[in-house]
Amino acid sequence: MNGTPIRVMLVEDDPDWRRGLIAFLNGEPDMTVVGETDDPGAALQLAAETEPDVILLDIMMADNPEGLRLAGELSGSTTARIMMLTSMEDRAFVAEAFRAGAVNYLVKSEFASIPASIRQAAANQSDIDASAARQMLEEFRRLKKLERDYETDKFKRMLTPSEVQLLAMIHEGYSQTQIAEKSFLSLRTVKNHVNNILRKIGGKSSKEAAQKAKDHELF
Repeated sequence: MNGTPIRVMLVEDDPDWRRGLIAFLNGEPDMTVVGETDDPGAALQLAAETEPDVILLDIMMADNPEGLRLAGELSGSTTARIMMLTSMEDRAFVAEAFRAGAVNYLVKSEFASIPASIRQAAANQSDIDASAARQMLEEFRRLKKLERDYETDKFKRMLTPSEVQLLAMIHEGYSQTQIAEKSFLSLRTVKNHVNNILRKIGGKSSKEAAQKAKDHELF
């Protein structure tokens, strides 16, 4: 920062915690708190007036995750690096915080690590807090599983049990003729089933459709 103190702004609705953090940060030789408020509605104007390098933003204010909305607005109107503060470790909030433009997410109980995180953010090389990174990974895994479960459910709803059984036999390597013989169906009926399946779920061939069904754990 070339000897210039890091300019910090704080948005926090707990007066005791806010006073304590301000005193703590102003005690650091290379940073100064240039603005502070407990009113999310005043944050945009305060940021414009004080031109902070780093904004510490509480996620929960007035029992609402107001900080998440504010993070998005601030990231669009200021060049300051935004760091979220919270007393909770909530995976959904972590993901939302980073989507809103935050560069880090710190749990308030890890008080002593805040100055170092501010320095990293101000130097534009913020490392995501290890706890936040873990929470993010868990949240993305959860979202990925939800997406996969949705796709699987969609496949299940598109196909009849007999069509799933037919795909399972195709995946096992049976030819359409063999399937017809084993299922006591005409070859024409089997071909019609295959055409219906391809129309429903796509795929260039019955083998590709069978692999799709397998990938979605239908059998």
